[in-house]
Amino acid sequence: MKIEDKLVASVISGLKALYGQEVPEKMVQLQKTKKEFEGHLTLVVFPFLKMSKKGPEQTAQEIGEYLKVNDPAVAAFNVIKGFLNLTIASATWIELLNEIQADEQYGLVQVTDASPLVMIEYSSPNTNKPLHLGHVRNNLLGNALANIVAANGNKVVKTNIVNDRGIHICKSMLAWKKYGNGETPETSGKKGDHLVGDYYVSFDKHYKAEVKELMAKFTAQGMSDDEAKAKAEAESPLMQEAREMLVKWEAGDPEVRGLWEMMNNWVYAGFDETYKKMGVSFDKIYYESNTYLEGKEKVMEGLEKGFFYKKEDGSVWADLTAEGLDHKLLLRGDGTSVYMTQDIGTAKLRFADYPINKMIYVVGNEQNYHFQVLSILLDKLGFEWGKSLVHFSYGMVELPEGKMKSREGTVVDADDLMEEMIATAKETSQELGKLDGLTQEEADDIARIVGLGALKYFILKVDARKNMTFNPKESIDFNGNTGPFIQYTYARIQSVLRKAAESGITIPEQIPAGIELSEKEEGLIQMVADFAAVVKQAGEDYSPSIIANYTYDLVKEYNQFYHDYSILREENEAVKVFRIALSANVAKVIRLGMNLLGIEVPSRM
Repeated sequence: MKIEDKLVASVISGLKALYGQEVPEKMVQLQKTKKEFEGHLTLVVFPFLKMSKKGPEQTAQEIGEYLKVNDPAVAAFNVIKGFLNLTIASATWIELLNEIQADEQYGLVQVTDASPLVMIEYSSPNTNKPLHLGHVRNNLLGNALANIVAANGNKVVKTNIVNDRGIHICKSMLAWKKYGNGETPETSGKKGDHLVGDYYVSFDKHYKAEVKELMAKFTAQGMSDDEAKAKAEAESPLMQEAREMLVKWEAGDPEVRGLWEMMNNWVYAGFDETYKKMGVSFDKIYYESNTYLEGKEKVMEGLEKGFFYKKEDGSVWADLTAEGLDHKLLLRGDGTSVYMTQDIGTAKLRFADYPINKMIYVVGNEQNYHFQVLSILLDKLGFEWGKSLVHFSYGMVELPEGKMKSREGTVVDADDLMEEMIATAKETSQELGKLDGLTQEEADDIARIVGLGALKYFILKVDARKNMTFNPKESIDFNGNTGPFIQYTYARIQSVLRKAAESGITIPEQIPAGIELSEKEEGLIQMVADFAAVVKQAGEDYSPSIIANYTYDLVKEYNQFYHDYSILREENEAVKVFRIALSANVAKVIRLGMNLLGIEVPSRM
């Protein structure tokens, strides 16, 4: 039982004894004591002045005296105006540490059969290019969010919708057909997603050259630059061919479909490799090529029911002016679908597959309006979770050099980035002597854990709603608010625990009370205990950064303790065992917190 809960019960008893009044739990407000005052927890006494019919200081003094006599948890108190600062007894902190130690999964809520089912969609790649830095942020946020939602006692289904159809896919296909000479991932030695991405860039290069040539011709005929450009783009033979290919794909042309399947399979094999390295996985993958027709069907159903309307050109629209929005296109006049249609179709398939209670979409903030509309449309179409769907909206991620562009091939590739992070981690670790005495295999594994940990932590510590700049060099630092700093502290504690075991010291199941703790030790136990509330808060706010920054604060606090107090050299045996047990529980919470973020922690470094 939390110290706060016990104190609330004692305060309620005290108010009854002192003033003859029963008060509800929510009226008793306890908060952490501010650093400049003495104490651990502070009771706000203003709500009780009516019943005490006394001033704030006198009321606080009376409640403090009652607690000091009647609750063994309260060792001392002091009054500052209407605030009662309570100092918690050492024995109570040790009792709390014992409770934390007894729970291997402390702070995580176990799933039951009655738990609600939350579906989380993330990744959503296109099959015309490899995953890039923007996808890295999306995948890391989606994966961490899934872990945090599950840690709050929900069943979680991780899902991905792959954008595997459309004009952009046809561009890669057409370029491969024209310039590929039968090249394959095997013959080129390239990952399939990289190979297909190269042809997407190649299409754009040839298309731009074609447009430039046509523009020169049209401007020579007396057209303005803008007119010439518009005409050149409209008449580009390459773009016309890509559009014809899309029409053939929609019509189920066997040759086009065969090429599409072959190239998409190359991409999926490449994606799988990237996801595996990143430590990201999915329970169910949906494909736009399967969902868009379902969406068209659902839109037509909505049209029949009068939710939507048709224009003279045959296009279908939703009138959302009653909701303060505008008119939204759902099907084009030629019957082809838009993104919204696909999302409705995907929702239909998902709802048939799973009893979803809540749906979370991890998608960039440029799609805020899209999800506002989708929520209204799904609700109109009868999806129970439509109204309460969550758009986990996140900001752009850039490099210090600026924005990235796929078509121009200036994108930071996810695979290259991960490789670079691992190589940098290895180099930095070697320079600092952190790989000394390890086998090649151990050194490589630690470089992988540290490199990927640095990348993940740097991205996840930032509030997801904000745009961010990812700086690879800063992220590998072994000091400051970084993944390697946290990982190194975890490894340092493991080293302490190994040495303790070698000396024959074992941590008892119950740490005996009876030792006086320092302020720093009490503060550390309080911070470790906070982990449960932090996990809950991160789940309520859908915020991985809360876990990241809490873990950093805990590590910073532990390092100060490690620096100021002897652990293995402590002469008092009971104090030594307590400090080893405290270190073990700090390490456990670091590991649990980092695991929620999808980050591994090494046992040695």
